[in-house]
Amino acid sequence: MNVRPSVGVLALQGDVREHLAALESAGADPVTIRRESELAGVQALVIPGGESTTMSRLLQVFDLLEPIRERLAQGMPAYGSCAGMILLASEVLDTRADAVQLGGLDITVRRNAFGRQVHSFETDLTVDGIDDGPVRAVFIRAPWVERTGDGVTVLASVPPSPEAEPEAVDRVVAVRQGNVLATSFHPEVTGDHRVHQHFVQMIVARA
Repeated sequence: MNVRPSVGVLALQGDVREHLAALESAGADPVTIRRESELAGVQALVIPGGESTTMSRLLQVFDLLEPIRERLAQGMPAYGSCAGMILLASEVLDTRADAVQLGGLDITVRRNAFGRQVHSFETDLTVDGIDDGPVRAVFIRAPWVERTGDGVTVLASVPPSPEAEPEAVDRVVAVRQGNVLATSFHPEVTGDHRVHQHFVQMIVARA
């Protein structure tokens, strides 16, 4: 019998419900995480899209910053979309001076790099490790990656398209380092759960 991995979704702010549904469809047993005791009971963690500086502050208010950092250092698999990528980065440009990061990825990201809400767009991306064709990527006030450190694998960059602004083309928007995965875009809102399936496979492989 296949055992469904227990995956927490950080439920302080952001599109939590969408990730819970995607993980359920992808073969995981998802639960919401708001306390350290809840974090201790899961094998992996998803950090959803939302407002990264608000989530940064709430991580401290709910005493989750250091526990998550410790679990990441111990090898816990994690996936962050949009704001989740920002929080997982080791360095963030264009953010508040008091914002904190989890440091799960040796990358530098630029917050709101694609512009304001009116500059949100969709495009088809080829993502390494995702089979059966391109992924429809939804970018909403999204970051992009400006630097990748040793051990970070680039999984996707923005292709030329009528939807993408010229400065967005070739920007890195999906990366992996060890057990940590991050995307600038929001696969949880499209109904295509292949990115979440890929993450669940990462969890199972580690187990």
